[in-house]
Amino acid sequence: MSKAEKRDEIVRAALEIIAEHGFHGAPMAMIAEKAGVGAGTIYRYFENKDVLINELYRELEDRIYAAVLAGYSSDKPIRERFIYLGTAVLGYFIANPLDFRYLEQFHNSPYGMAYRRDRISGKKEDRDMYRELFEEGVAQQVIKDFPLVVLFALTFGPILPVARDHILNFIVLDDDLILRTIEACWDGVKR
Repeated sequence: MSKAEKRDEIVRAALEIIAEHGFHGAPMAMIAEKAGVGAGTIYRYFENKDVLINELYRELEDRIYAAVLAGYSSDKPIRERFIYLGTAVLGYFIANPLDFRYLEQFHNSPYGMAYRRDRISGKKEDRDMYRELFEEGVAQQVIKDFPLVVLFALTFGPILPVARDHILNFIVLDDDLILRTIEACWDGVKR
């Protein structure tokens, strides 16, 4: 197995185990066993578990970003972009339940809280199409003039439990229901 393949196996194993058992229920030895490598091998690629957790998050964020932006046009009206992004995000979560479960744990952990605080406060420079969309929408008086944290809550507050309930088979989201859900989120933020 090449170095890149070993690293990929470690990341895949960490994703599966952490999504299933949480951060504390995923010791490095268990991740190594699932990846088919020795426990010490993980430390050749990741200095410690915190680094692995954060690296995995960044990789998932890159995947989501690429998937969501495929077909996205910043030239479209604010509402159309909001609907596109929301349906793309919800569609990604439905198609990638392990990623969703990992991301939910990350964002509700001290790792994610610090990351989110930096992102919302603007301390973390990154590519955030929602932040840009909200700022543009507020400036054009198309979106309510609320703090960004409130706009994020009004948008993602409904999306996350709906995705979770679909993954848990409590509801089946088809394209129509996904669109209506995102339109309801839009109703929460539009002026």
